[in-house]
Amino acid sequence: MTGIQAERRLLLVHAHPDDETIGTGATMAKYVAEGAHVTLVTCTLGEEGEILVEDHAHRAADRDDTLGEHREIELAHAMAELGVTDHRLLGGAGRYRDSGMMGTPDNDDADCFWRADLLAAAVDLVPVVREVRPQVLVTYDDFGGYGHPDHIQAHRVATYAASLAAAPSFRPDLGAPWEIAKVYWTAFPKSVVRQGIDALRAAGDTSGFAAMDPDDLPFACDDDLVTTVVRAEDHVDRKIAAMRAHATQISVEDGFFALSNNLGSRALGAEHYRLVKGAPGGPRDDDGRETDLFGGL
Repeated sequence: MTGIQAERRLLLVHAHPDDETIGTGATMAKYVAEGAHVTLVTCTLGEEGEILVEDHAHRAADRDDTLGEHREIELAHAMAELGVTDHRLLGGAGRYRDSGMMGTPDNDDADCFWRADLLAAAVDLVPVVREVRPQVLVTYDDFGGYGHPDHIQAHRVATYAASLAAAPSFRPDLGAPWEIAKVYWTAFPKSVVRQGIDALRAAGDTSGFAAMDPDDLPFACDDDLVTTVVRAEDHVDRKIAAMRAHATQISVEDGFFALSNNLGSRALGAEHYRLVKGAPGGPRDDDGRETDLFGGL
């Protein structure tokens, strides 16, 4: 029997350090504050990430190749800001390497997550599911949100592991079977993205993100697919602090997440999801969307 006694238990499976904070940080902080047990599993250390801080440029994969170990430290600091005490690396630190963006040579690295055997990676996650016994699982959609190979693989691994963990005859040595009641995919509604772009343009920014069309952005999700929104504005400060902890990867000084972009800052506190397993329940907002991932349980 697990030692986790919290009545509500949430498991999130993300690809790299910082993904959890950008897409689900406020949700995580909210449920921690409400007494839920929140478990984060991160699949890689993000060794191939672009580095925004010049002092850490030497850590790049084509130089010292030490970015992963630094991002592990950033992840720990970010989780401390969110109040998450249960965060794990799939299979242990360094088990699966960041695969880089789709179509790059890094995709061919035998050690990268994209090339991992699906069953082997899922078996690394099954004991976590059976230990934590989450009622709710959060991961990406089948496109990984925006097509990154590690995000796609995280979706596949989480989905497969959830199925295997529920099967009584599968690897009983990994713990008692557990069926996850509700599964969600993260979502960024096009309407929210469009408002953020409009706000940047109104502030005089016409480059980068501000120059894009939401209909052309692969991570922007059609609004009618979004079933659920977790409004956690009271926890935005924690999310921003966690974003700052991921300093090599995230800037809150410019772009959509800039603190000077009022809409972007407010958007940080409303996180959206697509319910793909289980029945919706609990309170709804004016758009008819669920407002609690545990609703109906």
